[in-house]
Amino acid sequence: MISINPFSEIGTFIPSFVMQTYVVAMFLLVIGATIFDVIHKKSAKYFFNNSVKAKKSATRSVGSGEKASLAFKTATNEVLTSSEFCSTRRRLAHLLTMYGFVLFVIATTVMIFSYSTPGSLTPSIWPLMWHLGGAMLCLGGYWFWFFIRVDVAAEGNKWYRVMRADLFVLSLIAMATFALIWSYLQSSQIAIWQTFFFGLFIISSTVLFGGVLWSKFAHMFYKPAAAYQKRVTKADGSRENLPEPADLPEKFGLGIKREAPHHY
Repeated sequence: MISINPFSEIGTFIPSFVMQTYVVAMFLLVIGATIFDVIHKKSAKYFFNNSVKAKKSATRSVGSGEKASLAFKTATNEVLTSSEFCSTRRRLAHLLTMYGFVLFVIATTVMIFSYSTPGSLTPSIWPLMWHLGGAMLCLGGYWFWFFIRVDVAAEGNKWYRVMRADLFVLSLIAMATFALIWSYLQSSQIAIWQTFFFGLFIISSTVLFGGVLWSKFAHMFYKPAAAYQKRVTKADGSRENLPEPADLPEKFGLGIKREAPHHY
């Protein structure tokens, strides 16, 4: 099973150009959804205005070399290792899902564009990467949904309570699950059921990549951008010039509450 390219097998019934067109269409939908999300939430405008304010209150100039170093730290911490998550379980589930998705998408693209014709010889690394990515997606996704997201005692979020924001992770889990089931049924030559689960795989993929209102792909760009801007504003001293909050919390053990200064 894990050594078989499922797209080559189904190439007997679906021409390669149809599968390739579908992949391109999903890519364009992701780009469109990301642009829509940026415009709708005014993310670009927020970052621009925040950058202008930071420059005005900065106490020192951050050079290009230092900015490159900050960008590298952001890429290694917030992107590659997800260090912003305090919970180890949440961090591991996120990393499994993220890297599983990357492996799955890369392997899918390579196999469809290079080895989707019937009888084509696919290097074993690509089917292995595809199945491994799908398994990592399922492990991380189901771990998050059933053991991390759900906190019945504190929030009453039962696993079957689905909101619009949950459609992204649910379609992601469904896509990986249906893909693995389809691959297994195909390797077992169970014709009717493999067609059924291939259809579910395509439907869940379309919902995942084409869902504008619940898409999280824009967040993949927003999170590192926000982390990088936070590092820059800390380096140039602009964050140190922020005013104190109006209501400061009490200091633990002292019972003293400082009040913000009044301006008359």
